[in-house]
Amino acid sequence: MPRRVVVALLGPISWSPPGIDPVHWRTALAEDVVDLLATLNEVDTAVAVTPADRWLADAVIWPGTSVYEVPEPTPNAVFAALTSTTAPAADADLVGGAGSGAGDERPSGPYEQAAVIAGDAPDLPGLTIGKLLRPLTSRPLAVAPAEGGSGLLGVAARLPVPPWLPPLDLDATVPAAVRAAAPRPGDLAVTPSWHRLRGPADLPRLDPALGGWENTRALLPDAV
Repeated sequence: MPRRVVVALLGPISWSPPGIDPVHWRTALAEDVVDLLATLNEVDTAVAVTPADRWLADAVIWPGTSVYEVPEPTPNAVFAALTSTTAPAADADLVGGAGSGAGDERPSGPYEQAAVIAGDAPDLPGLTIGKLLRPLTSRPLAVAPAEGGSGLLGVAARLPVPPWLPPLDLDATVPAAVRAAAPRPGDLAVTPSWHRLRGPADLPRLDPALGGWENTRALLPDAV
């Protein structure tokens, strides 16, 4: 089986429910997504943040989780970090404030497949991530749309990524734009969508019957 990694991209948020502190909201979303990744089998898991958001990664990761600092919160930047010659030390190696010196780096995978998931889908089922990775057995790229508007829930790719991969924005890119950049339409798989929490219209999409997402649920006692 190819070596695979699933990365939660903890990008900025533009909305939080009225009366809820934006920092608390963002942290709850990120923690629920990271907790989900911890339940996945047969993949490595990691988070990616810009240097300014390293505090968020440190607040939500599990011991042993790798953190990739990227110059911008895009899937392209994450894929580039994954295919660099070095990878960040796991959190278990950063106890006591380490992590700033060259000695904290360890050899990278190298990973053969990677998925980048938005950090604002707290009730995302693990099966949806599995469906995003599955097409990589025969195609170089797969995307999962975000329900309720433009943007993507996640992107999965064989590494290194194909040279035709366009710049991706999880908040704005649509599958048709990615397919238009591919040499052949069949090079891209579009997998089942899932909702993200980017506005008030997304709150009713949360399913109280689904397990997990305890941190987000705790902030929304009257909404779900």
